[in-house]
Amino acid sequence: MLSVRDLGVAFGAVEPLSGVSFSVEKGETIGIVGESGSGKSLTAMSVMGLLPLIGGRITGGKIVFDGQDLTDLPERAYRKLRGGRIGLITQNPMTSLDPLKKIGPQVDDVARLHLGMDATQARARTVEILGTLRIPEPALICERYPHQMSGGMKQRIVIAMALAADPDVLIADEPTTALDVTVQAQIIRLLDDLVKQRNLALVLITHDMSVVAQTCDNVVVMYAGRAVEYGPVETIFDRPRHPYTQALIACIPRGLEETARLTGIEGTVPTVINYPKGCPFHPRCARAEAICATDPPDFSVEGDSAAACHFAEVAHAQPA
Repeated sequence: MLSVRDLGVAFGAVEPLSGVSFSVEKGETIGIVGESGSGKSLTAMSVMGLLPLIGGRITGGKIVFDGQDLTDLPERAYRKLRGGRIGLITQNPMTSLDPLKKIGPQVDDVARLHLGMDATQARARTVEILGTLRIPEPALICERYPHQMSGGMKQRIVIAMALAADPDVLIADEPTTALDVTVQAQIIRLLDDLVKQRNLALVLITHDMSVVAQTCDNVVVMYAGRAVEYGPVETIFDRPRHPYTQALIACIPRGLEETARLTGIEGTVPTVINYPKGCPFHPRCARAEAICATDPPDFSVEGDSAAACHFAEVAHAQPA
């Protein structure tokens, strides 16, 4: 349903994204995971055709949706897809809703614009979707303003807006940011149910490997604007091949004993003007060798799994 191949993005002379590839079918969830600054949200903006709004452009590769290449699609045609057949759950529900409008009209507008419904039909659809998302008294909620609701409820409203036009692909950009742990679990379970019930293709962007383990079928691991590993979720967690993937998995808290320790990754993600040559992770990698300062072999997402590492074929012990 959605296939991204060797995607490159530039802002002026700076290229923060290069060689990003993944694909997802209906009824599947693919996770795009990595630390902040890895290029995850920029990938989502590229798929949604929003780069021109922030001064960016696609420099290479393809974004193919249902057989159609979107990279050169005119803005008017993109508007029909954006919010229609491709829905977006934005990162921060606190700032994604218009504080001056009631909830009902904000969700109604999606169905009216993309499905051609009149006001009565759109409101009936809004109430139905809010009920599906387990929002109590959805008709009453339609008459409230965003400030009258909790963060978890606002996130459900943003999901409702993304679903209102019955999309084929749903992109969820860190949908549990700023929510407490209990509400995070509810939202993730809700998204998982939606994929199964509506046969959606879900692109789940997150920095949380535990969320990936619970929800995703396949995983793309990103670092410094590149895809560094790709594979089924079971393979990624059982046999991670890239040191960065191993480091992310090692950061997952384990055990409740007093002796349990939280593990971090030394250093920080480089800024786009300071991307290192070769493997972008090698300055932080404990296993780096001289060859790591040269570009690792390219990999294809067509196979079972792959990693952009000079030593990907060497059996690495999974970190404890």
